[in-house]
Amino acid sequence: MRTITTDVLVIGGGATGLGVLRDMALRGIRAALVEKGDLTHGTSGRYHGLLHSGGRYVVKDKQSATECAHENEILRKIMPHCLEDTGGFFVVTPADDEGYVPRFLAGCSETGVPVNQISVREALRREPLLNPRISHVFEVRDGAADSFLAAHSNAEDAIRHGAQVLTYHVVKAIERDGDRVAGAVCEDMRTGEEVRFHTSYIVNAAGAWAGKIAELAGVQVTVVPGKGTMIAMNHRVLNTVVNRCKPPADGDIIVPIRTVAVIGTTDVHVPDPDVFGIEAWEVERMLHEGEQLVPGISKARVLRAWAGVRPLYKDQDAADDRDIPRTYKLLDHEARDGVKGFISIVGGKWTTYRMMAQEATDAVAAKLGNSAPCRTHLEPLPVPPGTEKPAGGSRDLFWLGKPLATVEADNSYGDLICECELVTRDRVIGAITTAKASNIDDIRRDTRLGMGPCQGGFCTYRAVALWNEFKRASGAPLPEPEQASAALLRHFLQERWKGITVISWGDQLRQARLDEIIFLDTLGVDLLPQPAPAGQNDSTMVTAHPAIATEYHTD
Repeated sequence: MRTITTDVLVIGGGATGLGVLRDMALRGIRAALVEKGDLTHGTSGRYHGLLHSGGRYVVKDKQSATECAHENEILRKIMPHCLEDTGGFFVVTPADDEGYVPRFLAGCSETGVPVNQISVREALRREPLLNPRISHVFEVRDGAADSFLAAHSNAEDAIRHGAQVLTYHVVKAIERDGDRVAGAVCEDMRTGEEVRFHTSYIVNAAGAWAGKIAELAGVQVTVVPGKGTMIAMNHRVLNTVVNRCKPPADGDIIVPIRTVAVIGTTDVHVPDPDVFGIEAWEVERMLHEGEQLVPGISKARVLRAWAGVRPLYKDQDAADDRDIPRTYKLLDHEARDGVKGFISIVGGKWTTYRMMAQEATDAVAAKLGNSAPCRTHLEPLPVPPGTEKPAGGSRDLFWLGKPLATVEADNSYGDLICECELVTRDRVIGAITTAKASNIDDIRRDTRLGMGPCQGGFCTYRAVALWNEFKRASGAPLPEPEQASAALLRHFLQERWKGITVISWGDQLRQARLDEIIFLDTLGVDLLPQPAPAGQNDSTMVTAHPAIATEYHTD
C-alpha cells in the first residue's frame, strides 16, 4: 500500500476544503486533500451561483448576514476573475407582505449589509422584464460566482505552495491510535489502489457528507442534508440578481449566471446526500414563484433542473430545514468528544468559505505550534492554466461578453467545440492535459462544455475524440478506443439526461429527441462495446463508481 505522510489531511474538495488547503499551504503547513469525486463534485458545484450580499438573512439569521457581507467584499478583491458584479434587488411583489420591509431595513442596518432604496421606475429601466406591479425595490451587493473556477484557483495556489490534491480518492477508513486520529486509508477510484495517509491532524470539510466521515473517526456530527432544487432558463432574462423581499422561501430568487438565469430553490430534507430526487412539483413551484418576479417566465424554455444538498449543522431543535441557521460551526473533537487530531467544519455558505477555512486553519495551526498569520484575505487567487483566458487581465471582474471577446481576440471561431458556451479546442485540451480531467463531466466543470441549450448534443462526441487523441498521445494506459468512447459518451450523456427528464416538454423535449437521433439512431452509442470495469485497465478515466453515484428519482 502506498503511503503519504503529511501534517494535515483535508477531506472534501469543495469550496471549504480547498480554502483550508490553501490557507494551510500559505502558512507553510504540509497538507494534502482528498476528494471522492472531482473538485466541486458535491454541493459547491450544485448551487445557483449567488455571491451573497447577506440580505437574505438579515431578519432570520443575523450572524450569517454579517458573515456574508464581510466576505463578499473580500472575495471581490481576491478572486474578481471568478465573479460578475450583477448587483442585486430585493423587491416587494403583490404577493408579498409590505410589513416585512421595516424589519428588512432594520436588519440590514444591524448586520452591516449595505442597502439602498431605488425607485420602481429605475428598477424597471434596468430590468424591463421585472414585474411592473412591484411596490418597493432595495439594491444590495449581490453578485454571481463561478464556483468551479474558484475551486481550481484555490487548488492551483495551494499546489504552488506545496500542497497535494488527490481527486477520486474515497476515504475508506480513519485510523486511530487510542484517543488520537493517526491517519486514513483511501481508495484511488481510477486504479483501485489503496493509499494510507499518516497525519497529525484531519480536517473534516466534507460538507453534507461530514457526518459520514465523522462516523469513521468514531464521533457523531449531526448534518441535516437539505436538498435545494433549481432550474436553468434558456435565456438570461435578468442581468441583476432579484430576490423577493420576504422571509426565505421556495423559488424566491433568480440569479443570472453566464448565459442563463437560475430560479431557486426548494429546501427539502433528504435522509442521504447520495440519494435524492428532483421531483416534478419542485419544478412546477420554481416556475410558479418565478412568475411573481418575471411574468411569463414559466412559458420560456427550461434547459435543465438540478439539485444540491446543503450541509446544515443541527445542534438544536428546528421546525424545518429553513429554521436551521446558515452560519457555520467549527467542532474541535478533542474538546467535544475526547478524540485528538480531528476537527470538523460544517454548515456555512459558499460566500463564507474563506472565513470558515481561516477559522479551521487557525485552530489546527495553534495545535501544531504554527504562528504564521492568515493571508488568504490579502493574496489574490491565480487564474489556473488551461482555463478561460482573462480578457482585460486576471484582476478584472467577469462580464457577460467576455467569452466572445476572448474568441474574437484569438480569432478562434473555427476552434469551437461547444458553440453554446463558446468553449474552444484549446480549453478542452487544457482540461484534459493540465487539469487532469477524468471524464467529460470533469471537462464540463472546468469549461462549461455541454451546459447550453443542446445539453451536450453537439459537443460531447467532439470532446470524446479530443480525449482519445490527447490521452493516447500522453502514453496513458487506456482501453480500446471503442470502449473508451462508449464509456465516456454513456457517462456524460447520462449525467446530462438526469437533469432533463423532469423538464422534458416543448423545445427542450425536441432537443432531447434530436440528441437521441444523433447518439442512438446515427452514432449507435448503445451498440458500442461495453467497457471493462473502472480500475482494471484505465488509470485516467472514471465513469462509474458507487461512492459518487448520486441517484435521481423523478415522478
